[in-house]
Amino acid sequence: MDIELNDQDQIIIEKIAEAAQELALESYLVGGFVRDKLIGRSTKDADIVCVGDGIALAKKVASKFTPVPPVNIFKNFGTAHINVTLDRDSFFDIEFVGARKESYQRDSRKPKVTPGSLADDQKRRDFTINALAISLNKKNYGQLIDPFDGRQHLEEKIIITPLEPEQTFSDDPLRMMRAIRFATQLNFTIASDTLLAITEQADRIRIISQERITDELNKIILAAKPSKGFDLLYKTGLLKIIFPKMVALAGAEYVDGYGHKDNFYHTLQVLDNVAENSTDLWLRWAAILHDIAKPATKRFEEGHGWTFHGHEVVGGRMVPKIFNELKLPANEKMRFVKKLVELHLRPISLTKENITDSAIRRLLFDAGEDLEALMTLCEADITSKNKSKVRRYLDNFRLVRERCREVEEKDEIRNWQPPVDGLEIMQRFNLPPSKAVGVLKDSLKDAILDGEVANNKKAALAFLQTKAREMGIL
Repeated sequence: MDIELNDQDQIIIEKIAEAAQELALESYLVGGFVRDKLIGRSTKDADIVCVGDGIALAKKVASKFTPVPPVNIFKNFGTAHINVTLDRDSFFDIEFVGARKESYQRDSRKPKVTPGSLADDQKRRDFTINALAISLNKKNYGQLIDPFDGRQHLEEKIIITPLEPEQTFSDDPLRMMRAIRFATQLNFTIASDTLLAITEQADRIRIISQERITDELNKIILAAKPSKGFDLLYKTGLLKIIFPKMVALAGAEYVDGYGHKDNFYHTLQVLDNVAENSTDLWLRWAAILHDIAKPATKRFEEGHGWTFHGHEVVGGRMVPKIFNELKLPANEKMRFVKKLVELHLRPISLTKENITDSAIRRLLFDAGEDLEALMTLCEADITSKNKSKVRRYLDNFRLVRERCREVEEKDEIRNWQPPVDGLEIMQRFNLPPSKAVGVLKDSLKDAILDGEVANNKKAALAFLQTKAREMGIL
């Protein structure tokens, strides 16, 4: 075997080879599994190509396991999938397909498919490093079949297409994003002619569904250093098409000697900083969007320079629309990102003034269980090249964290709700749902957070009685 397999891989691959021989089907391990094994990258996904009926092979392979895993069949694509579980902690996803040729119409990425050979199947692959195959056939079991020098390209750490890149990307424009994704994930370089073809054909990405684009974008964001991918997306022109609001951050403007930093590259640095401390996709999205409203709020003030007043508030309002446009989930993940964008300046402001218990209580209340994520984002937002300035900010953030711990231990304010809610206010003051109920509720919340009223029901009711009289309700 030209690749190293662990014991569990060996068991599964041997069962696949055995099933293929029983059906007299020429079969091969192809693509990402071979690539990842050659570079020592862990993987639990395998693609099997056979010259013949891939669905029949999937059924035969499934029958060799106990219990027999269900076979998911996709007749329109001629593919089948099984998930093999060897023990409680070990699983393996296997996809089966018959070798095929593909041809494309220019206005669609849906190919016309006809049966083909292994060589035909390898030609239709996106990159040489994904066109590698390992034989599962008796005559040459374990032999690496590498018609496009993919193994050498793995060693050279280069992304290159097996055919002319113009044809590869024209056939399936999503491959342009996949090239950038693999370059980012593997820290590889895209070959110059391949990169040029992406730049020249960037506009073709418009025929790809937003869901497929966003899936690739998320994989880039989850890489160890996602800035590499965004820089490539920006320089090839793809980002301007798929996420123009982010491109609007790029560039610096100067007036009367006053300039501002390039907020695009600042954002990429913040994203990388977050990536060093968290694998949370949504915290990384908060890093991407934390300054997204700076172009909309940019103003030049005479004698002062550039300002971006309120960009955190405007940015928070932009988050739901951006999530909708990118087909990201409109659920608690979106609300988490929105919250962090809206709050990302709050801890910074607390480092510039005497920190009162009231200010800390408000931060704890507004951030709730997301305080740690917010602080991670704020610390990542310090991108100055002045090391002493960075140290000073980080020291101040440590002080904010300590004060948060002290106030939280004393007041238990995180995820707190006032001791009297809106329903009880309506009942006690005989009020219908109205603006007056909201005023009373918010006044109580603010008074407790500001330390003017004790955090208990008796004090809260006394405050509400006084406030209701002032409002003419009693």
